[in-house]
Amino acid sequence: MTSALNSKYSFDTFVVGAANRLAVTAGRTVAENPGSAYNPLFIYSGSGLGKTHLLMAVGHAAKKVAPALNIEYLTLDEYVEAFHAAIAAGQGDAFRRRFQNVDVLLVDDVQFLTNRKEMQSELLRLTEALQVGGHQIVLTSDRPPPEIADLDERLISRLSGGLVVDIGAPDYETRVAILRRKADERGAKFEPGVLETVAGAESGNVRELMGALNRLVAFQAVNDRSINAETAKQLLGIGAEAASAPGGGGKGTAREGAAPGPRAGDEFGDFLADVTVTVGKAVEAWRARVGEAVLRWEGEGYRTRRLEALLERDTPAAVDAVIAAFTQDVERLKELEAEVAELDPQAAGQSVFRDPERLREAEEVAAKVRDGAAPPPAPSAAFPLAAYAVGPSNEVAVSAARAVLKQPGKKYNPLVLVGKSGLGKTHLLNAIGLELARGKRAVVACLSTQAFVDELIAAIDGDRVDWWRARYRRATALLLDDIHLIAGKERTQEELFNLFNLLQDKERQLVFTAPAQPHTLPGLEERIASRLAGGLVAELKEPDREVKRAVLERMLSQHGASPDPALADYLADRPADSVRGLVGELQRVVGAAAAQDGPLTAGLAREVLEGQAPRDSRRSAGFRTSGIVVSSLGGIKSREKMVWDWSDVADRVIEEFR
Repeated sequence: MTSALNSKYSFDTFVVGAANRLAVTAGRTVAENPGSAYNPLFIYSGSGLGKTHLLMAVGHAAKKVAPALNIEYLTLDEYVEAFHAAIAAGQGDAFRRRFQNVDVLLVDDVQFLTNRKEMQSELLRLTEALQVGGHQIVLTSDRPPPEIADLDERLISRLSGGLVVDIGAPDYETRVAILRRKADERGAKFEPGVLETVAGAESGNVRELMGALNRLVAFQAVNDRSINAETAKQLLGIGAEAASAPGGGGKGTAREGAAPGPRAGDEFGDFLADVTVTVGKAVEAWRARVGEAVLRWEGEGYRTRRLEALLERDTPAAVDAVIAAFTQDVERLKELEAEVAELDPQAAGQSVFRDPERLREAEEVAAKVRDGAAPPPAPSAAFPLAAYAVGPSNEVAVSAARAVLKQPGKKYNPLVLVGKSGLGKTHLLNAIGLELARGKRAVVACLSTQAFVDELIAAIDGDRVDWWRARYRRATALLLDDIHLIAGKERTQEELFNLFNLLQDKERQLVFTAPAQPHTLPGLEERIASRLAGGLVAELKEPDREVKRAVLERMLSQHGASPDPALADYLADRPADSVRGLVGELQRVVGAAAAQDGPLTAGLAREVLEGQAPRDSRRSAGFRTSGIVVSSLGGIKSREKMVWDWSDVADRVIEEFR
């Protein structure tokens, strides 16, 4: 399992400044002379400083200099998974040979070697073999080798034996250059001083710079007017001191992933060509073709009894047809194994997927796995986008949501909806999910973060973590409500970090909700907060009159009541810090009207909300309330999410505006 080099990440798109110049120079040198200088090259920096960008740039440059080079890029997590899969399939030696024959090996995020003694030994052997063979290895980490916890001293020595170089935080000038380039790429125009204002503020890394830029672009798109420096300060919450003086702690180029690339080329190609020539001179042509096919498929680990039987005959008929049928069966086995590996990696190593004579049995195994693979929780149908009230208080967030729906995974990824409870974050999250789910072959995972955590705990308890991972890796979009609930849960944050990178690399949409800006959430790891801030953080504010009026009119009209026209105006004009609070007030008025068996009027509302509400034991059957929790089948598990219940399902009104 390796990833392709992302075409966007080359030296041409890497903004060079004082903080990263040495690392870029070393990368260029390695790309021009792989295996000759700085081997291994070890690049480290904090989160979001451009390690992955630079790593892929080395690969692109080396390929440009020598197109015939075999170059592979992968993360340490991918390397570990590929190794375990090879061992499970009895292909450990073939796995080692494969990577030892790579001309330039690029390994990302090696800090996750901590507590993985077996993989440390494997990487040590691989590094030694590559150096001996004159092959280049380049590694990245968020810390230098000696600071990676529990790392073998021999591996530390080996990794430090080439060149260890860091990428520092970009200075003010570099931050301005980055913002200008990214703005040009987006086709965004700003008034003089705006980008300089953003660059002058303190920022953790370039992902945060991109998040700030996204907010400005989104604001201009909604308001159809340009932003000046003062407006930018207000939008981004930049103090006068931070904006006036260059400096602050920005950090380098954001990591954006690459989509998985095609399978590596046939490692037996050259050898088979020689065999074909040699055998073809000594025996009949048909034997040469059969012998070539046997060598090819045996080399890839498949049983070849059907082909070997041909060699036992003197003059078999339809040799080409037999070889073609055998090849077709092998390709089908590959498809089945890949499908099973995605649903249940533990089942993918079965020998049935390596024997074309057992194709029917392999189909049955895949069918069983397929039937047992429950899709991830889907968005709740209770929260359609058409029912979401829009006004100035949430216009930017809704505009961003619509932009995401037009270009999933490309426009704003991730999209983070922030605001206090009761403002409609959960509704908008699920509305986005429902729209994304309309796509062809869409698999949208939409659930609360607490449910996400609970699923992982259950998977760990049942020794089904691989299954759990595969369940979410097949998702075309991941939407998590209340991401702050992941705080302090180290294992869940590690799993989300890997899943986040994988889905973002494949340009699959990510959407989260939180009560506040990512970097203000306590207990959230920097690498998670950094990635959240690197997309667009859209804030939902206290509901404005337009939103309140729309919500009230819809709820009352769905009930079928004919209220006093002044009632909606009165309630909409009352202060309310959330839609949930507004709905609570309406419930009180409706309850009073039901008790009196009277009409809904503005006068009654004033009496209930500003004075003493009338008390009566009578109840009307026309308007009832209940405490039904939104079904967990919809992916929402929160006792704050309630509905009103009527006998007619079409008349149901949702109170939830989280």
